[in-house]
Amino acid sequence: MTVTDLAGLVEGAAIGAPDVLSRDVRGGYASDLLSDVMANAQDGDAWITMQRHVNTVAVAQLKNLAGIVIVNGRQPEADVIERAAAHGVAIVTTPLTAFDAAGRLYEAGLRGRGAS
Repeated sequence: MTVTDLAGLVEGAAIGAPDVLSRDVRGGYASDLLSDVMANAQDGDAWITMQRHVNTVAVAQLKNLAGIVIVNGRQPEADVIERAAAHGVAIVTTPLTAFDAAGRLYEAGLRGRGAS
């Protein structure tokens, strides 16, 4: 599954360059605590969160995540989109709740991979 495929599954909008949106998503992680994501998300995971500030981009880059999935219809500010573009981080926005987004991705075969 690519980031673009993931966006379709969660009725979302994908933000990023074509090469970023074509990345493979290898797993998923859901958390709103940046420290938790830094400790437990794995390379290639899609990160489901309600957070939408620039620090999420730094964490996604640090952990080499496939992308950030921002839930509940929240939209990133322009500075977040600019930072994500500069660092090659994909963003997907969805009107779904975190629970529903995770459920759809699980139903499509995406799994959490546990703590690293």
